[in-house]
Amino acid sequence: MQTSPAITTKCVDCAIRHRAVCSRCGGDELARLEEIKYYRRYNSGETITIAGETMDFVGSIISGVATLTQTMEDGRTQMVGLLLPSDFVGRPGRSSAVYDVVAVSDVVMCCFRRIPFENLLGATPAVAGRLLEMTLDELDSAREWMLVLGRKTAREKIASLLVIIARRAGSPCTESSPGNIWFNLPLTRDAMSDYLGLTLETVSRQMSALRRDGVIRLEGNRHVVIPDMRRLMEEAGDDADGGLPG
Repeated sequence: MQTSPAITTKCVDCAIRHRAVCSRCGGDELARLEEIKYYRRYNSGETITIAGETMDFVGSIISGVATLTQTMEDGRTQMVGLLLPSDFVGRPGRSSAVYDVVAVSDVVMCCFRRIPFENLLGATPAVAGRLLEMTLDELDSAREWMLVLGRKTAREKIASLLVIIARRAGSPCTESSPGNIWFNLPLTRDAMSDYLGLTLETVSRQMSALRRDGVIRLEGNRHVVIPDMRRLMEEAGDDADGGLPG
């Protein structure tokens, strides 16, 4: 881990400004956050937090992707979540980490010293309100993921994961291919199998089937292009009329 004094982005210019915990803050509130923030960089594969250890900071992911993992007493592990840009790491009011958090790509975080941030929550309703909203959104996502794991087919599980990543991390393609969305898949197929409760062979087979049917295009092992987001959502079993990244 590297503390990153070279990053000097002000809150008003931040790429996740309108989605992160500070999204409702006015000028005075942003100034208070500026006083207690700092940046950290984590290389791909580096541990951000270890379950049970003291965590002296909380913060938001600015760029990159991390995994939430829980380890059982016998050493078995289960990936229980993905952290994407604007997601919040840490829990105010709790001094120790609940999960292992590991960067699966290079990650940049905007961090706040935990105790000053906890003190700030009581005096800054905009931050406290937004954090509550994000927590409830995370609860909704966890419930939706229970449906994915418990009731969806293997193909629907793969499509659902791709929809989640495309919504949060996807970017429009070039003017020559309007409507397309692309992203670099942050997980290996082995990690996808762990997260989805599938075998590695099933993940590979279903990714190949989605590519063969024209639902996705694969360029190399990780670069994914979504020609039609609505079709991908249909493959995921989602009944929705939106889904395009903002």
